[in-house]
Amino acid sequence: MKKVLAGMVGMSLMVAAGCAQSPVKETAQLSEEARKRAQQSAKIHAELAGQYYRRGQYRVAIEEAEIALRSSPEYAPAYNVLGLVYMDLRENERARGNFEHALRIAPNDSDVHNNFGWFLCQRQPEQMELAVDHFMSALRDPLYEMPEKTYSNAGICVLKRNEFERAYAFFQKALVIRPHYPLAVLGLIEIDFKRGDLRAAKANITSYMQTYPPAPESLWLAIQIERAISDHQAEASYAFQLQRRFPDSSEAIALREGRLNHAR
Repeated sequence: MKKVLAGMVGMSLMVAAGCAQSPVKETAQLSEEARKRAQQSAKIHAELAGQYYRRGQYRVAIEEAEIALRSSPEYAPAYNVLGLVYMDLRENERARGNFEHALRIAPNDSDVHNNFGWFLCQRQPEQMELAVDHFMSALRDPLYEMPEKTYSNAGICVLKRNEFERAYAFFQKALVIRPHYPLAVLGLIEIDFKRGDLRAAKANITSYMQTYPPAPESLWLAIQIERAISDHQAEASYAFQLQRRFPDSSEAIALREGRLNHAR
């Protein structure tokens, strides 16, 4: 009888111990599930923010990014989108702050490095070398999906300072990765134009416009080339396309304001 009682007591203690541990495990599981749900919510809303940003719906993009951060306050892609939005809105301090915050959270994120480099190139050109450093940081990731874009961005940036050989090298690296990549091809044409080789620039921009879909950057470069060689009919044709297709682009605005030296 005593053995039976002892066994029952032992069983009771085991059951009690199990009951004491179960809530802890359940709490941990619930906490992990809640974290995963929060992370998934942040991902969804950050992706929505990116889509609205690409459509130029900046207010909604900001709202979606902020919803993402309420779900997961340290979600780097949301800060990355906010950086892009504030860059386009020319709120430079807020843009830089968001890019830097994203990099503190995710120091090896290639997309953030590329976007921050582009921000520095476009908005703070006195920090051009820092911009190039960020481009190179983006390229260190062997799994990065858009190295050709980053090499082209680096080429565009150093070309602003007329560093022709350095820009050429960046564009060529982009073309090795992805032959005929439009951004790099256009960059090489801009080198011809800036060097004063107008015959080559004219021939190449004509071929480019026949091969690739029109974009504000290519139309603007075409306008500048045609103006430089005084082909006013071709210039007017490209200007008409720019205003009709991309009236809200910075290039179309520059054209309306007569800023002939507008840089992309």
